[in-house]
Amino acid sequence: MSVYGKDTDPAFQAAGTNLGLEIWCVENLKLVSVPKSSHRKFYSGSAYVILNTFLPKNGLPRHDIHYWLGNDSNKEDSALASDKALELDAALGSCTVQYRELQGHETQKFLSYFKPCIIPIEGAYRTQQERLNGETYKVSLLACKGDHVVHVKEVPFSRSSLNHNDVFILDTASKIFLFSGCNSSIQERAKGLEVVQYIKENKHQEKCEVATVEDGKFVGDPEVGEFWSLFGGYAPIPQDPPSSVQEKPETPFVKLSISTQGKLCPCRTDSLNKEMLETDKCYMLDCDSEIFVWMGKHTSVTERKTSISATEDFLRNQGRSAGTHSVFITEGLETVKFRSYFDNWPQTVKIKLYEEGREKVAAMFKQKGYEVKELPDEEDIQPFIDCSGTLKVWRVDGDKLSLIPASDQRKIFSGDCYVVQYTYPGKEKSDHLFYAWLGCQSVTEDQRDAISRMNALVDSTKGDPVLAQVMENKEPSQFFSIFRTLIIYKGGRSARYKNFIAENGIADETYDESKTALFRVQGTSPNNMQAIQVDPVSRSLNSCYCYILQTGASAFTWIGNLSSTRDHDLLDRMLELIHPTWQAVSVREGSESDTFWNVLGGKAEYPRAKEIKGHMEDPNLFMLSITEDASSESVCIFQVKEIYNFTQDDLTTEDVLLLDCHDEIYVWIGCHSNISSKQQALTLGLKFLETDVLVEGLSLETPIYVVGEGHEPPFFTRFFEWDPSKSNMHGNSFERKLAILKGKPQQLEAPIRNTWKANSRSRETTPDGFRSKSMSSNGRRSASPASGGSLSNVKSPNNHIFSSSSAPTKKLFPKSSPYSSPGESIVPAGSPVNLLDNTGGTKANGSKPGEGGLNLLTYPYEQLKVVSLNPAAGIDITKREAYLSDEEFQVHFGMAKRDFYKLPKWKQNKQKMALYLF
Repeated sequence: MSVYGKDTDPAFQAAGTNLGLEIWCVENLKLVSVPKSSHRKFYSGSAYVILNTFLPKNGLPRHDIHYWLGNDSNKEDSALASDKALELDAALGSCTVQYRELQGHETQKFLSYFKPCIIPIEGAYRTQQERLNGETYKVSLLACKGDHVVHVKEVPFSRSSLNHNDVFILDTASKIFLFSGCNSSIQERAKGLEVVQYIKENKHQEKCEVATVEDGKFVGDPEVGEFWSLFGGYAPIPQDPPSSVQEKPETPFVKLSISTQGKLCPCRTDSLNKEMLETDKCYMLDCDSEIFVWMGKHTSVTERKTSISATEDFLRNQGRSAGTHSVFITEGLETVKFRSYFDNWPQTVKIKLYEEGREKVAAMFKQKGYEVKELPDEEDIQPFIDCSGTLKVWRVDGDKLSLIPASDQRKIFSGDCYVVQYTYPGKEKSDHLFYAWLGCQSVTEDQRDAISRMNALVDSTKGDPVLAQVMENKEPSQFFSIFRTLIIYKGGRSARYKNFIAENGIADETYDESKTALFRVQGTSPNNMQAIQVDPVSRSLNSCYCYILQTGASAFTWIGNLSSTRDHDLLDRMLELIHPTWQAVSVREGSESDTFWNVLGGKAEYPRAKEIKGHMEDPNLFMLSITEDASSESVCIFQVKEIYNFTQDDLTTEDVLLLDCHDEIYVWIGCHSNISSKQQALTLGLKFLETDVLVEGLSLETPIYVVGEGHEPPFFTRFFEWDPSKSNMHGNSFERKLAILKGKPQQLEAPIRNTWKANSRSRETTPDGFRSKSMSSNGRRSASPASGGSLSNVKSPNNHIFSSSSAPTKKLFPKSSPYSSPGESIVPAGSPVNLLDNTGGTKANGSKPGEGGLNLLTYPYEQLKVVSLNPAAGIDITKREAYLSDEEFQVHFGMAKRDFYKLPKWKQNKQKMALYLF
């Protein structure tokens, strides 16, 4: 919430009320706003304040503040930028994370705002920049570093500036040359092409040629000769000298100091815990390559400024590297990286803002006379694949798979493991989805065999199926959707399960109609309902559910006080499925007979409060890699690098990426990655769960999906603004982007693929002979705590190294930032509609029914609001926004209708909620 006061700089008025980037520059010791057209132009002689405002999937808008200091900026401007960043934080309610950015050493997060790159300009920013006419075009040589985010630095125009490890761009008046060092990776070369495209569009207005030059290959190509002639002729580039950089210690250096009246006093302690941080004090956490300043809630702006100044003085006096990042955090907004240095940092309980908002909306509907019992979850009402496909289920039985008859395949046992194949209609052919379902009572050998057998079935299937590993009680909604009706019994039928319980003297709980059994009924509709057998005791009950209690030849149905009419309908349907001849006695919670409690072994306490599903965080994308430890060939280091502000273009074909959706994860395998089997991909997914990069308490039983490039299912692509044509491109990342840059889209159609396994045979080397540097994979969470700090080369308690990166752009080569314009309002979001005209009102766009598009009546906004005093009659209340005129829609939503309906549905609903249209 904004807290603008009389002392707030006028430049900050209304700051943070629009999505996207806002930038200010220090000019003549005053802060001036930088127009959007100049957002990418950073002058090395100036200091800037940058605010990024974003809207997470759930909750309120969030802000990140960066202050950028050019290499030639003076001390006064730099100090003012630092103070103004803190002032802006206070104006926004002290709810931001602040980053100090030094030219040439910017954080991955900062660079992700300016895709594909920023190229600092010499001189200082002036509000009225002089236009220079007739000046000779300056030839420049740029060094590019990075595979998912690019650091671009101008270097002297000399052969000695070139090396074998990096990518260089030589920009001349008529032609742009891309020079690729022989040791550079395909990804780095591809990112270099994005920078070339950016320069071509912004400095040459597309009127120049592009040439690529490969290090070490001089075969008479005229463009290669032209390139070297600009350096005075060809000559070999000397080999780089051995690196003098010392290896970093196994355990990062970490030291906590308290800030008192501008002085830093070390805290003497062997370990760090949250209780050490007092809410009325400021602290500095020195992590060697990164510095954190933690500011308690009850500290003043003056105390915070003093602490930050003391920290900056400390860095100067210590002679720290310019690459040492500084992050300033207010209590309660600690980043993942910061929390990782403390022992057992407590998990924060987040307010269920989303759920509260849903209840308020339901209340408003009721106030207007609509009967609304509850608002179902989006996941419940929107399956992401066709659920009318065919199902096959096998039970793991010793060393073989036993196909279960169709009549029994919707009845499975907790003591067994199963392989499920679901075939459903795709766009051009049938698609396959495989699950290895591992019962919670199953034995380890069966679990291993289930995964192995699933992989064998996948390899024998044409196309590139998606596979998933699922543990009982952690099933994703997609799993239940394809079964439609599922009964999970206790016990098992596999030989290994029977042997295990016999050898360990465990009673056999396998379901038997003659035994007492208790089933919890759950689901969202008759096409998605389950009965789960639980322990037949009172504490297994829950007021939010309905239950079936079987005892011999009779049965009870128990209806919890917090259950819905939908639950009651599912209860009746499930009772008929489990045993159609039972005449059950219906029991309401609170009116149970002694007989009922006696069957359950006596009355006992059970959960009676309403169960509220935790609101879903935004997904996070990571690139994973495994490299050999230089000190030991037998030891591999697992590295995780977060990609900020990710898009589909971040799914680079040489990498393996992981999308962390928190209740399930997706391992995406690029066609040219070094992964040789989907089993390896599952292993990487498990390794990611072990490291718990975002310190979110991920369970090792979290479902893991494995997705192959070019065969992404809808339930994966929904997390992106997906362009299907990009899935039909072939070649490595460099070849793909070069084809687009050269205007050869006809070469991008991919050949028909065989199985995924066949595609993985030759992934060690990319098609043009360049070897990919590492095997990677990735996952995500856009507005996550992890975005508060880069995770660079830090070992977790499990000795896994974390690092972080940033993302490319929504378009392959964008002309401007993908962020919204300053006029775009922060309002949550709804769904595309296709309605016909009703009666009364004005026709939108003057269209007639049947002409296509949105043929709607239009009403004023005040009549469409849920809380309107004069509501429009006869409208579809679930699609109120569709009745706005195009002009009024633009005013309230800050975008055109066509752009709004391209947003994910959850974003649409959030925007509609904020405008009282949901």
